Formats: sequence, structure tokens, C-alpha cells
Amino acid sequence: MTKQTTNFDPDLVATRHHLHKIPEIGLSEFKTSDYVAGELAAMGFEVTRGLAKTGIVATLRNGTSNRSIGIRADFDALPIQEETGADYASTHPGLMHACGHDGHTAMLLGAAKRLADRKQFNGTVHLLFQPAEENFGGAKLMIEDGLFERFPCDAVFGLHNDPTLPFGEFAFIDGPMMAAADECTITVIGKGGHGAQPQAASDPIVCGASIIMALQTILSRNVHPMDQAVITVGAFNGGIASNVIPASTEMKLTIRAFDNNVRDELERRVRLIAEGQATSYGMQVDVDYERGYPPMYNPKRETDYVRSVARRFAGEDKVKTLPSPEMGSEDFAYFLEEKPGCFFLLGTAKTDDDPPLHHPEYDFNDDALPIGAAFWVELAEDFLSEAEK
Repeated sequence: MTKQTTNFDPDLVATRHHLHKIPEIGLSEFKTSDYVAGELAAMGFEVTRGLAKTGIVATLRNGTSNRSIGIRADFDALPIQEETGADYASTHPGLMHACGHDGHTAMLLGAAKRLADRKQFNGTVHLLFQPAEENFGGAKLMIEDGLFERFPCDAVFGLHNDPTLPFGEFAFIDGPMMAAADECTITVIGKGGHGAQPQAASDPIVCGASIIMALQTILSRNVHPMDQAVITVGAFNGGIASNVIPASTEMKLTIRAFDNNVRDELERRVRLIAEGQATSYGMQVDVDYERGYPPMYNPKRETDYVRSVARRFAGEDKVKTLPSPEMGSEDFAYFLEEKPGCFFLLGTAKTDDDPPLHHPEYDFNDDALPIGAAFWVELAEDFLSEAEK
């Protein structure tokens, strides 16, 4: 007999739909933050606001133990025009919850209510409602605002919905789970001129094309074949007419890796290739390289623990191991650099062909709300049980 339920919960659905109507971009989640804080205060939580500007920590204590747990939900949206056609669609033009953060927040609010009503734990629960996962690294900003000094956590946990995984399935992997995500803008500075007289110009388009092709050798010749990495040039801009050689071109790169040593080597080689190719063409280059979210690493001890709770909660057949890490990134990585814990996936597929995350037709599966809420309660109560973990 498992504890998993897929019963439709009208209260959770109402919460999720309300959040879905008011999507807000990172660090501007004012309506969302006000709503979440109000709900938590009504439940009896000690609510602290202002971490990372709009972030919230909700604290509930019970019993005599000094043991504590952190559970995180992100609540920012994306700059996408919604196309779901839902009657609860976004009321903010150009913004939508296209990644399911409305579902994450609704699930944690549902768990909060049950934890407050039951009080079947011994210790402290810190619920971390985090802004700006999609863009500004809200996790890092909360840490810089003293998150773990002010709210000590023995471990911290988070999940993400996945519409490509079977409904109700929990997916785990220990070690590297998600990649670091860095960005680079390379500007090639040449000399403009007439397209019919290229000898009198310094063509930055030709130089830029050479840089792009040379970048492909980094993965094949500078990174160990067993190390996974990606370098993608997603934009290459320059010129406005067929008979005009522009004075400059610009390319934008996304760079992914699971290992920080590989990450360092990728940056070093990108810079060397851009500068070397530009020099060989007699041009200048500006390389603006920005480090983004770090690799996310799940420690084995905590991952095995959460996996065991999931097996008891959902049944052995609903708990899977991811076949490999994912090249996407997630700022929960900052939390796991500071504290032990685990980040995992919850399958929310409605059909075999659901719109993917970040798609204008994506909509969180409401049937998954009670599963996520109940699992957070199960995890918190087990982690803060009398037994020594």
C-alpha cells in the first residue's frame, strides 16, 4: 500500500491558477510574493521577506530537536506570450509561467498547510520561496543575503516538474545532474568598406566565421572524450546589405560543462581561439565571458535517502534513475554548493506529446499538485523524525 495520491485537489488547483494568472519576471515578483507571504502567515508560519528582494523564508518549529530542513520552490515566470487558451491564462502580456514554477509554489504551499495542521515533526522546517531562478540566480542572491546563517538547514531539497517523464514518476541521479551554463559575446572589430572592394576593408564576417569553425575543435581536441561539454553559437550578427562590408560582427555563445576544470579549460580555449583568429586576420576582438550557474552536484548520501523516501511514498515502479546528467542548468546548484541535499524530477506528462518547458502552450499538470505536496510533507516529517538520520 503506497501513500501516493492523484486525487484532484480543488484548493491546490485554485492556488496554482491564481499564481498562473499573475506571472512576474525575476526580482519583480511583487504580487506573487505578497500572495505567498499572506497565505503562509495565515497558516501560522514565521514569514521573513526581502531575501533576494522578493524571496521568502517561512519557518515552522515543533518539538525540541535542533534538526532543520530546507525545501525550495521557485516562483518567477518567463518573458513568453502565453498561447494555452486557458481561462486562467496570464493577465500580464508577454509573461507566462512556462516552466511550471506556479506548480512548484502551489505544491509547497499545500505542503505548508499540511505541515502546520499536523505538526508531526521534531525540529524546524524552512520553506524557501525563491525568486529569479530563470535569470538572475535568485538562489545565490538569497545566500548572499545570509540565508543559511539566518536560517540554518541541515540539508536542502528541491524538485522540478518534467512533462517528458511519465506522470507521478520520481527521477534521481547522484553526482553531476545539471550543467554549468556560461555565456560569451565575441565582438570582432574590422574595417568596413564596399563589398566590391574587399581588399580595401578588413572583413569581420569572414573572421567571425573562422572563429566559429575553430571553436568546434575545442570539444574534439581539447576536452577529454569522456567529459561532456557543449559550445553553441546561437547568434551571429553583422552587416545590413549584400554590398557592404560591416565594421564589426558579434556572436553569442552558450557554453555548458559538468566539471569545473573542464569549464575553466573551455573559457581559456574560447578566449585563445577568438584572439588568435582575430590576430591572424589583422583585426581586434573583444571577448565578454560571463560565468553563469555552476554545475549541480547531488551528493550520494542525501540522494539515496530521498530515493528511499520516494520508494516508500510512491512505490518501487515509480522511482527511476536518470540515464545521464542533463545539459540544462538550475540555480539550485548554489544551494548544493553550500549544503548537502538533493534535487530531483517529478514526472507530470499528460500525454505522449505534451508541450515542453518554456513553450507558449505549456501548462503545469494540476493532477500532480497533490503528489508533490504530499511528498514534501512525507520528506519533512521523515527527515525531522525522532530517529537519527
